Amino acid sequence: MDDAMETGNLAPYQERPRTFPNMRSKPSTPLVFRILMTMNVRLLFVLMFVVFGGIFYIGASTSPIIVFVFSICIVSFILSIYLTKWVLAKDEGPPEMAQISDAIRDGAEGFFKTQYGTISKMALFLAVVIFGIYMFRTTTPQQEASGIGRLTSASITVFSFLLGAVCSGMAGYVGMWVSVRANVRVSSAARRSAREALQIAVRAGGFSALVVVGMAVIGVAILYATFYVWLGVDTPGSMKVTDLPLLLVGYGFGASFVALFAQLGGGIFTKAADVGADLVGKVEQGIPEDDPRNPAVIADLVGDNVGDCAARGADLFESIAAEIISAMILGGTMAQKCKIEDPSGFILFPLVIHSFDLIISSVGIFSIRATRDPGAMGGMEDPMTILQKGYSITIVLAVITFGFTTRWMLYTEQAPSAWFNFALCGLVGITTAYLFVWITQYYTDYKHEPVRRLALSSSTGHGTNIIAGISLGLESTALPVLVISVAIVSAFWLGNTSGLVDEAGNPTGGLFGTAVATMGMLSTAAYVLTMDMFGPIADNAGGIVEMSQQPESVREITDILDAAGNTTKATTKGFAIGSAALASFLLFSAYMDEVASFARVPFAQVDIAIPEVFVGGLLGSMLIFLFSAWACAAVGRTAQEVVNEVRRQFIERPGIMEYKDKPDYGRCVAIVAAASLREMIKPGALAVVSPIFIGIVFRILGYYTGHPLLGAKVVASMLMFATVSGILMALFFNTAGGAWDNAKKYIETGALGGKGSESHKAAVTGDTVGDPFKDTAGPSLHVLIKMLATITLVMAPVFL
Repeated sequence: MDDAMETGNLAPYQERPRTFPNMRSKPSTPLVFRILMTMNVRLLFVLMFVVFGGIFYIGASTSPIIVFVFSICIVSFILSIYLTKWVLAKDEGPPEMAQISDAIRDGAEGFFKTQYGTISKMALFLAVVIFGIYMFRTTTPQQEASGIGRLTSASITVFSFLLGAVCSGMAGYVGMWVSVRANVRVSSAARRSAREALQIAVRAGGFSALVVVGMAVIGVAILYATFYVWLGVDTPGSMKVTDLPLLLVGYGFGASFVALFAQLGGGIFTKAADVGADLVGKVEQGIPEDDPRNPAVIADLVGDNVGDCAARGADLFESIAAEIISAMILGGTMAQKCKIEDPSGFILFPLVIHSFDLIISSVGIFSIRATRDPGAMGGMEDPMTILQKGYSITIVLAVITFGFTTRWMLYTEQAPSAWFNFALCGLVGITTAYLFVWITQYYTDYKHEPVRRLALSSSTGHGTNIIAGISLGLESTALPVLVISVAIVSAFWLGNTSGLVDEAGNPTGGLFGTAVATMGMLSTAAYVLTMDMFGPIADNAGGIVEMSQQPESVREITDILDAAGNTTKATTKGFAIGSAALASFLLFSAYMDEVASFARVPFAQVDIAIPEVFVGGLLGSMLIFLFSAWACAAVGRTAQEVVNEVRRQFIERPGIMEYKDKPDYGRCVAIVAAASLREMIKPGALAVVSPIFIGIVFRILGYYTGHPLLGAKVVASMLMFATVSGILMALFFNTAGGAWDNAKKYIETGALGGKGSESHKAAVTGDTVGDPFKDTAGPSLHVLIKMLATITLVMAPVFL
């Protein structure tokens, strides 16, 4: 970090000071954006016209459906620009608010630049490795028939990987960019109207959501159309359109690679700062949350943006990209088996569904409007009720558009009623998403019994709070697993009974039915991401209000918005875990198909009774636990450094507590930034290297024992067991952490003695234990699961 951040150079407090450090020494905006901002407006418009013209030309040369997808995505980008202008037009409040916001923004942008610089170097190194592997691998019969050599295949995969990585990074930057500018505007609006503050936070999150989802959709569409035109797909002697989606797997791997490291680094940063600030500030010194006397408070608020906004943007981008690609692969495979005359509808169906997601989520976002209220929360509805109304609108529209899209895209003369079965699969997915949100809300919202029981356990001490939180988290895995199980079986059965059969008369629609259910679950992804982004923006707004010492009535508004934000963050993480379970099942099936294609023999099942295959499963489960341990330990070690630094400042600067001396905020930011970048490498490397190493070792073993597919089978077992273990572990981490957080919030409303009581101190301890669970290990796990699936897809030839 820069010198200004290290030294702080802060003047002494005057009375109750309201000035904060400028932590920037040089611009932290990415180079691409700086270049665009310096360009002449007319030149920029000409450049955009040429780029979009080229995109539409490629789309028109591919399919009218691609043109439709491009159009919807561009309209959503225009709408996001409107939302940006609307949010930025709001005032930033008094100077002290703007100064705090500037410190948060500069710290977040500085860390983002450093973190993504590190990630980009690792991505470039991995791209070289992938290129080398593909230059020496075997090719599939389809690639040989279409004349695609090793060099072309390697170039396509590496280009897709790098494009996915770049787009994922841009999605993360967009998530952070809006949050660090909206937080102060929400704080300022809270001085006037609670509903206005809520609307600003939602629309800021909506901007990020529309851009992230739009980028995921248009990125896959551009890649598909480009390869379609470049390779002359469906022309004599060239590749068939049903095989084209397999060339896109590098895009999903690039997206998941960046998302994993972004989630790890951001999660370590935000929770280490949070734990350090809470343990010393709240427990030892007895000062309120986000108190300006706490040296770690700026680091905590910076962490909300790099962990909850930037990382979550990259995370959801990766989820959508992986789901689209896996569904396209399965749609193409099924269409080929069924000899469907025009398979483009089954292949492009996921792109159309997510295009409609942009439309219906926009309606949900704009349904949340400001109304005249007296400013206090008593004059308006509960924020969660308002957000749920918007979600309900989005759900209803999703059901309608899903039915229309299945009839439009999936109707075939071979099975006239198949589209209806697939529409029901989509309904299964939409219902699953709604149930996941409801279940997670039940276990993490303090209006419900589980969190209140957890808060009550705090009255008997720290230990009972920890025991109650762990038991709540373990219990909370049951209902989601039952829901996922019913969804997978139901969707598979509906797909299998759709009437689509292969040449031998065997039903072939089961896996595609599960893919359609996954699309249904993610068909409201943009609105879900909006709710997720709402959380850290509201959290930052509360911190700015507290640090700038606004009246208590303003803090009451931001406190309730923050509590609602904690619940939305927990529910959307639950949603992400559920979608990861379904998407991983699809990617696992796509891996089996790809291995069969390369090996040129059937590969339809994995027998775990084979000792080596069983060992692969054990290694997959072990990977989940070891990864989780390293992620939590990274937060713990970094938090220790923060705790020691905050204690040192309180001892060496006793005037801090009397507002006579100013804390060195920059020092804590620098400590957390450096430690999080260092600590994210080990668990991230474990995730990337493990499947490749295991596959190669057992491939060699299989070669010498006469089992040529042993490496592929062991990797399949590892992937299967890792998915099952990872989903359960992520559900536990997410729910337990969210419940601990809101149990603390419940006590801070005045229950069980309120702030500063012994119950509150015990709840703070529980919250600090849950911090690495819900914001580091939990979110990283469901990204890890999908990355394992995409890396096995990309590296499948290595295991044969």
